[in-house]
Amino acid sequence: MISLLCITIISLTLAGSTYCQSASPSSLTVKTELGGNATLPCRLGSVEDLFFGKVTWTKVAKDESENEDVLVDMGLHKRTYGNFENRASLVDLDAGDASLVLTEVSMEDMGRYRCEIIDGMDDIVQEVILEVENGLTEGVVFPYFPHHGRYNMNFDDAVQTCASQDAAVASYDQLLEAWKDGLDWCNAGWLSDGTVQYPITKPRHPCGGTNSSPGLRSYGRRNKQMSRFDVFCYASKLKGHFYWLVQPDRLSYDEAVQACRDDNAEIAKVGHIYAAWKLEAYDRCDAGWLADGSVRYPISRPRKNCSPTEAAVRFVGFPDKKVKSYGVYCFRADQ
Repeated sequence: MISLLCITIISLTLAGSTYCQSASPSSLTVKTELGGNATLPCRLGSVEDLFFGKVTWTKVAKDESENEDVLVDMGLHKRTYGNFENRASLVDLDAGDASLVLTEVSMEDMGRYRCEIIDGMDDIVQEVILEVENGLTEGVVFPYFPHHGRYNMNFDDAVQTCASQDAAVASYDQLLEAWKDGLDWCNAGWLSDGTVQYPITKPRHPCGGTNSSPGLRSYGRRNKQMSRFDVFCYASKLKGHFYWLVQPDRLSYDEAVQACRDDNAEIAKVGHIYAAWKLEAYDRCDAGWLADGSVRYPISRPRKNCSPTEAAVRFVGFPDKKVKSYGVYCFRADQ
């Protein structure tokens, strides 16, 4: 990027003189809510300043070799990149406003952004820090069953299983709130009070019948040792960083585990992917290995070929761990 900013001064006394000064672009902070829109300001001195010019927005990393391209506008040529595709645009370049508009903001969008305006004479560089606030949401409920199939866990198994996914068995109140938020699941699972229930928002024949009302379906209290069901787990907000590990090739399960270790992290658990999806609006249309041997991917912005009908953590299955058909999601805990 630009390390020196050279400005030509034309005056009666020093016509055509040039000096350079260190570029330390002033930055301001913009705050927005998770899932909302954000406008990152960047304005031209005048509309004429952009004659035959170029506007570039970049998300700046600590290591600038890892910077992410966001948007480039060269008049007739406009392009957005990567995760910003179809979410990034300029306010009104014709009116001299090169501010960046981001829609459906996620926690991954948080960070420092750089606006560069280049017209062949005077280059303008401005930086903006985007902060994303998560509101009051503290956790997420998710249904879970292990690799050996549905309805295979007694209550003690359910407790251990949720713990193994960095979660806890959900309470009745937590499941109720999840149902109010749209959770619909037609398989019964343990709750922390020893009851077995499942949430239905869209009544249908195999899930209590079409004539029943939406709500929590209850099997009541069950024998904690003899009865076998799935479980509803509750994951709290992450205390670390969940991410897709970029790799040149697809991986087997063992290779996925090792790849995360080599990146000073661990292979992510199911609780991590649900917390990142629900609480941070994490979105990626790539199926990846998780610690339990399952393959899943989180979609917070439904689109063609990527969970087109609803936001969800999509479950691919428990494939043969030797197949090299998937990437991997990792988790690095806060130190």
